[in-house]
Parts: sequence; C-alpha cells; structure tokens
Amino acid sequence: MPYDMQIATILDNNAKTYPAKPALIFKGKILTFSQLRDHVFKLANSLINLGIRKNDRIVIYLANSLEYIYTYLAIWSIGGTAVPLDFMLTEDELVSCILHSEAVVVIAGGKSSVRLEKIKQRCHDLKHIIISREEKSGFLNFEELLEKGQSSNPQVKTEDKNYAIIFYTSGTTGKPKGVLVNYLQLGAPPKAMSYFVDLNSRDIALCAVPLSHLGGLVFLQSIVFLGTTVVLMERFVPLEFLRLIQDYKVTCFWLVPSMYYAILQLKEFESFDLSSLNWLVSFGAPSSAEALRRFHRHCPQANFINGWGLTETNAPTVVIPKGSTKLESVGFPAPWIKVKIFDEHDQELAIEQIGEIVVRSWVVTEGYYKDPQATALAMRNGWFHTGDLGRFDAEGYLYIVGRKKEMIKVAGEIVFEPEVEAAIHKHPFVAEVAVVGIPDSLRGEVPKAYIVLKQGSLLSEEDLRFFLRQHLAHFKIPHYFEFTAALPKNKTSKIDKESLRSRA
Repeated sequence: MPYDMQIATILDNNAKTYPAKPALIFKGKILTFSQLRDHVFKLANSLINLGIRKNDRIVIYLANSLEYIYTYLAIWSIGGTAVPLDFMLTEDELVSCILHSEAVVVIAGGKSSVRLEKIKQRCHDLKHIIISREEKSGFLNFEELLEKGQSSNPQVKTEDKNYAIIFYTSGTTGKPKGVLVNYLQLGAPPKAMSYFVDLNSRDIALCAVPLSHLGGLVFLQSIVFLGTTVVLMERFVPLEFLRLIQDYKVTCFWLVPSMYYAILQLKEFESFDLSSLNWLVSFGAPSSAEALRRFHRHCPQANFINGWGLTETNAPTVVIPKGSTKLESVGFPAPWIKVKIFDEHDQELAIEQIGEIVVRSWVVTEGYYKDPQATALAMRNGWFHTGDLGRFDAEGYLYIVGRKKEMIKVAGEIVFEPEVEAAIHKHPFVAEVAVVGIPDSLRGEVPKAYIVLKQGSLLSEEDLRFFLRQHLAHFKIPHYFEFTAALPKNKTSKIDKESLRSRA
C-alpha cells in the first residue's frame, strides 16, 4: 500500500521517533529531525499568514540548500503545489514556467543574471517574491518569515489526488512540459527504494543531484518517509564528493553516469576510504557497464546497481537486484508496476524483441499540466508510452536500448547509439563518449562519435577503429570520430545530444 500522505503528521512523528538524529547535514551544519519539523512548520505558517492556500502553486528557484528542503516540506504541509525550477534556468525560461504554472509565489535565491524586479513586472499574477539570504526593498525576506512563523502543525489535510509537484522537464525533446505528481505519488520513490535496496533509517545518503529534479527529490522523500540521514551538497564537485563519503561514512548514493565518469578521472580517487559504502545506483541515462565495474574495483564491498525510470513514472521504476552482475541491464520492475514492450501498433512484443517501453501503475503521472495533446499522445489505452526503446531477456531482465531518436538507420540496418557508446567505453583510454546519427547521402545516416580521453592519454582514430572491430559489426562502427576536451551537458548533467546533433 502507498504511504499516508499527510506530510505535516509524518514530520511530527519523525521528530518524536528520532528527535536528536541528524536528518540533514549541509556544509558541516547538522539539522536534527526535531529541528527540521520546527523550521518547516514555521515557514508553513508564515505562508498561510501571507494568504497562501491549498492548491496554490509556489515556484522554488534555489540552489541545493536547507532553504530548499524547508520550502518543499512547508508547501506540502499546507497542501500547496511545489514548482521546483532548475537554478540554471535563464530569466526568460523562469518567466515562461511561472506564467505557465500560474504560480502565485516565487521563493528565490539571489542571482546576478536574473532580475527579480523584471520577473515581478512580467508575471502580473504573482502575489509575492520571497528572497533567501538577501535583503531587498519591495521583496519579502525568507529568513524573516522563518523567524516569525509559529512552530505548530498547520493542521491542513491534503487529498491524495491533489497535485504536490509540477516538474518542468525538457527531457530530450527540447520542449518543456509540466509533469504532474499528486500527493499519493509522493510516496512512490521511497517505497521503491525501500523495496529495491532496503533504504532505511540506518542509512546515510549523499545527495549531489539538484533538488529541482526527481533524482534529487528522492533524497528528501527518503528523509521524510524512511528516516534516512542525508548529506546534502550545493552542487556536485567530484573531489568534495569523495571527501564527504569518507568523513560522514556515507552508505549509499545515486548519480547520473557522467558524475561517475568525472570521479573516475580523479587521480586521487583511489586514495579515499570508501569502505562505508553499501550500495550505489546509476540512473538517468544509459550507463557504461565497463565504467561502473571500474568504479566497483575500488569499493568491492558495495553493491553496484543500475536502475531506470522517468519523472513521469516517479522513478525508480526498474532496478537490478543487489548482487546481480548484469550491469548492462536495468533489472526488474517493482511488483506494483507493470512494464511491457510494444511495437509501433501498440502490440506487445516477444522476449528479446526491441520496442517502446510502456508502463502502467498508480505511480505514473496523470499527464502534463495544461497540455492535453501531449498527455493523450503519451497515455494511450491505459499505458504510458515512455519514448524509450528496450527489450526483455528470457530471465525477465529489462535492457534499455536508447531513446527512439537514438536509433540510427545505416543503409537499412538499425544501429542504437547507446550500444556503440558502450563498446567505445570499453577502451581503457576513454573517459566519456557520445554517439549521434548524422545525415549521409549514400547510406541515409551514419554514426559519429564525440570522445573525451582520460587525462594524459593518446588514442588515434585508426587504433580506435581497430579496437571496435572486436566489439561491433562493421556497419555500427562510427564513420566519424571527433576527439574533444569536454562534452556539452544539460541542466541534469546528462550529455546534451541535441547540441551535438546540431553541431554535426
């Protein structure tokens, strides 16, 4: 069964169960479960005093911080809808999301490139802009609201089907969409984490993922629903990440693949004590099994786990079992989630056949905010169509082949970009790689590889081609190679393939 969704009640209970236990550690500051409840309730009551009511939408535009945590939980304690926006968004992108979400309040951090006065002028329906860590005439101050509010339970009852979050995500389509998450679904990620990896109150998790994205939010949900202690980073810094694991005896974390690759490139990597780690998860993009195994060699006691899911499915949705060596796979779905492979006519495919991954469960979004066309396109016959291509093996393990647009047709032969990337990753000199399809007058399309080499490594195109002949059919080997110092990344630290396709 899903969890009870009365967030204020849960915070009260946690404060009684773990009064002095650290809930959060941020920049050396420890916040107990009791202190967390008090801060959240103070902010919640201040928001009520400002006239904020159930179902009002509140934009959060902050870097990872304690203020971010307080804001999420305060909004949910009064039955509001959080609209978390990436702190890297530009002023125009911010205005677009505020207007589309019909937000009445923005809680923001100071940022020189974003003029909050202009935001106020352009977004006429905004009642308040609250600024954190800065005094500014004409704007409310976050710390003052936190100080003045009462630390009592606001006593607002939330309904399961009301919206707790609108996640604005561009995914790989380039067009932002507001993914709806209701209050019942707030409990989906921690329920899955408890089932898949036994995440619990004894764990110390390290969060370096933005709280504006589902991958970061799962850490907060783990604090609330599972009593987990979380060490929070303002942003991902590889060397600092390793130091925090060592200093706080971190037991678990989850990162996107590019973050693993960044850590592996550190010459200091092997000098840190990672013996406290129990398990680690790769999520959010196809990962190199070879790179994960390389990481595993330096902390063999930990379980390395691959997982898959989308914001729309309140990930994690599918995860490999602890101890599995099938790192090329993402594993099995949770028992309350149905996953199938469909062809282009929405007919189920047999084992080993590649098609679109579809999902059905109470965890799946009801759709996209004010976008019935996108909702109808994604949700057909009760199944959410993910846009990801995959296959099941005979044991029921799911394998992600790539996005639909990551399929290249080379003279009629199908090539999947992630498969080529995985083969290139096997070369010991390769740090990062991205493969995209580019137009070709003879073959229609051909693969092109953008490659970042490990520091101090030299590798010729000829040597790499020879290496790949041992791992790929000839038509899958890239026709073009470009060695580069870095790959472009999007706001979630994933490789920005749209940028590479435009460049190509």
